[in-house]
Amino acid sequence: MSRIARLSDVLINKIAAGEVVERPASVVKELCENSLDAGARTVRVELEAGGVGRITISDDGHGMSREDATLCLERHATSKLRELDDLFHIDSMGFRGEAIPAIASVSRFTLHTAEPDAHEGTKVMVEGGGPPTVEAAPPRVGTVITIEDLFFNVPARRKFMRQGATELKHCEEAVVRLALAHPEVGFFASHEGNELFSSPAAEHDPRERIAAALGPASFPHLFPVEERRLGVVVTGYLASPEYTLPNARGLYTFVNRRYIRDRGLISTVQRAFQDFLPAGRQPVVVLHIDVEPAAVDVNVHPQKMEVRFADARGVQDAISAALSRVLRAAPWLGSPEEQAANPQPRDAAHYAHAVERFLTRAQEATWGAPLPTAMDAPGPDGSTPARPLTPSYFSPNGGAQGSAFPGPFQGPQVPGRSLGFGEAQPQLNEAPPPGYFAALRPMGLLGSRFHVCEGPGGTLVVLDPHAALERARLTAYLRRLEDETKAPPPSLFGTTVDLSLAAVKALVDGREALLKLGVDVEPFGGTALALKSVPAGLEGVDPRALLEALSRALPPRSAPLDVTSLAEAVRVMACHAARRASSSPLTDAQLRALLGELDRADFTPPCTHGTVVVLEMPLLELERRAR
Repeated sequence: MSRIARLSDVLINKIAAGEVVERPASVVKELCENSLDAGARTVRVELEAGGVGRITISDDGHGMSREDATLCLERHATSKLRELDDLFHIDSMGFRGEAIPAIASVSRFTLHTAEPDAHEGTKVMVEGGGPPTVEAAPPRVGTVITIEDLFFNVPARRKFMRQGATELKHCEEAVVRLALAHPEVGFFASHEGNELFSSPAAEHDPRERIAAALGPASFPHLFPVEERRLGVVVTGYLASPEYTLPNARGLYTFVNRRYIRDRGLISTVQRAFQDFLPAGRQPVVVLHIDVEPAAVDVNVHPQKMEVRFADARGVQDAISAALSRVLRAAPWLGSPEEQAANPQPRDAAHYAHAVERFLTRAQEATWGAPLPTAMDAPGPDGSTPARPLTPSYFSPNGGAQGSAFPGPFQGPQVPGRSLGFGEAQPQLNEAPPPGYFAALRPMGLLGSRFHVCEGPGGTLVVLDPHAALERARLTAYLRRLEDETKAPPPSLFGTTVDLSLAAVKALVDGREALLKLGVDVEPFGGTALALKSVPAGLEGVDPRALLEALSRALPPRSAPLDVTSLAEAVRVMACHAARRASSSPLTDAQLRALLGELDRADFTPPCTHGTVVVLEMPLLELERRAR
């Protein structure tokens, strides 16, 4: 008796469903891609119970005849491939002919379609991969597919589904990816009557689609990217380093309009931004890579989210060149004339580099080499040890780098180079000595931004007001959060803010966490929220920017509401409070009060915008040379 037997078609389809249909989001992706291949200009997605209960995809594409509507339920029946050579020039989203039969085998499947100008439509129903029921139906424009009770006949698979909110989030992300890839198509998604995503066609300005996906606050920060090379075209948008996320969820890469999750591409983008972003922040980038279909293999994985390039290095070089060109030009800072006419404070990623270049040029122009330190005083024989100046800094973790402050560790010395503003040694985590800031004597402003002070023992100290304010506010908010007996004092503050739907959902779900932080919000109808109170120091901030940032920083609902889980949200509040307070130069009284706060601050927790506080260089050598 033979031990090998042919599998039944039903079993084969269920096996295929395990590869193609991972979760409800996979169904949304596959069916929306079929709508795009059918030439749809509008795609609507309706969900119930996170997509497990029901998924309805409707489009206005060219529809199908009765024969095609029946044939599409058979495995490897497709309109997109005809012969072997077509497999090496794939320009459609789907091509294997596996998705619809696989989906129909694990759900209650209904298809309603008609060809253009047809007098009669077709309705096909399949339950759990059984024989199809075909009947006449009223004609309609395009196709509607309804999936009910997903995995009802595969209880083991259904048991491993996540909570409805989690599955819903994956479905929403599937729609967002397709919407970003096809701005010329209108996408609309809803869950049990509540709108999730709504974006009409935006082919004339793709930034509108990106803003619909990532929130309206991203729109003014978006700048075009373009690089054309032989066989590779890179286009898209990047957000200025002033607009970042704590994770990589704002990084989208598309190859021939197909969303791709490729480590090499993501690493290339992150490397391009590494000198422009503070630690712990990720860029917002939407990139479209167009290559010849023959130069990329999309037939790698059933879900088609991985590809292989014939020239991966060439693609990565094109991406790097495209991003670097925009980042180096820094168009968000305006033209040189605009910058001169309207000097505005810049985020740490920009002004830190500018001050580093300024101070380095000033040293080298004056002395031809970095200045020696006071510790390098002439010896008994009149000689001076050859040691370069190493300015001291307080790192985000409180370390004094290469500092004259006593300690067990001295940073590594690099001959001929002084450490740049903002560089920090991770080994150093010591706070400045007690009373250091109170002993500073303010002398004036550098570049209408940085406060120049005289320090103890004859030193020149350059103070970064935004980072210093951020450090002081962070310490105050964290100490208030740690002290359970002290509720945040209410502020006389109230306004209504219209936000993205995703932000409203996150803020309403995280209202308990917000109250613990001293932020009180209430739904105000639609996508509006009433902001009733904020902690001290945040009264004058932009409420929309603050709430959008907090919506991305709040912990999951299941997380305990402690200092650890709320740390990112506290950093967001500290940054916004500092941005408001440092929008204009500090008065002498404000600067003195800030210096006192810094002496009491905790330099251990990291801040959003990197370095605090000072560049310090001795003046004794200047005095000696002037004699």
